[in-house]
Amino acid sequence: MSFFKKLKDRMFRSSDKIAGSLDALVEEAPVAEPGPGSAPDAAKPGLIGRLLGRSEADEARRVMDDAMLESLEELLIEADMGVDTAMRVAANIAEGRMGRRIGATELKQALAAEVARIMAPVARPMPLYAKRPQVVLVVGVNGSGKTTTIGKLASQFRAAGKSVVIAAGDTFRAAAVEQLQIWGQRAGVPVLTAPEGSDPASLAFDAMTRAWETGADLLLIDTAGRLQNRADLMEELAKIVRVIRKKDDTAPHNTLLVLDATTGQNAVAQVEIFRKIADVSGLVMTKLDGTAKGGVLVSLADRFGLPIHAIGVGEQIDDLSPFDPEDFARALVGLEG
Repeated sequence: MSFFKKLKDRMFRSSDKIAGSLDALVEEAPVAEPGPGSAPDAAKPGLIGRLLGRSEADEARRVMDDAMLESLEELLIEADMGVDTAMRVAANIAEGRMGRRIGATELKQALAAEVARIMAPVARPMPLYAKRPQVVLVVGVNGSGKTTTIGKLASQFRAAGKSVVIAAGDTFRAAAVEQLQIWGQRAGVPVLTAPEGSDPASLAFDAMTRAWETGADLLLIDTAGRLQNRADLMEELAKIVRVIRKKDDTAPHNTLLVLDATTGQNAVAQVEIFRKIADVSGLVMTKLDGTAKGGVLVSLADRFGLPIHAIGVGEQIDDLSPFDPEDFARALVGLEG
């Protein structure tokens, strides 16, 4: 199955919600009295059309006016695009279409084009460097899919011929360590651990030493994500960075923030927090298969402009894929590939 097919099939909550809302938006228009030469049902679909499906030429159409524009803005806000992004996207769609009848297909295509335009500049794979080991610090709140993402990345890099070491730096959560160990065994990647409650910075230092000694290409470091006490978390991450810079003053070379799509606009607040705590270089969005809030990724791209390296739509190794803005945009609005 292609990733687009998987993306479209598994983003059903987002795509069905947005696609259905766009259909309803067009069909909401009050029906005017038919004028000379016009078909009586030109502005609304018939029952048979609903049951059998209509071609784009036969579908319901609505005049793009201020009321429709306002409804479109509300729809996009409900899809978690955020107020500013939603208003900008709606205005761009309306440009050149005001006063003209448009159908749901044209509306979906216009929305997909706008989304893809916003996302294209941030769709960049995680950069790989000649520096060895390349140190990748992975941050995010607990439950965001951070540990699983590290496991998937390790497996994918290993399959691509890279040697990888994982440091289970969230030493306060035994479940996170166990999960990484399972992924490590599956991928044939060593996972360095420490007793529960140990100093994560000390583990990071040991991991750097191991990565140097073995000539590893990549060192992936998991971190805690306890936001209840941001000062502690900030100091913990700062200490990890200080310690690994004793081995390499250019590290970490990447700081990936893993976000859970099901949190919707809370993801925006998380980006703001982690940009203050850590020098975030790129984003990974997980759990797009479990949410009707996929529009938040558009809001993040528009607001922060941080590279989006990958998106996840499931638990399997191949359910994490490089971010493709056009595929995402079409899947989000329910268009075929």
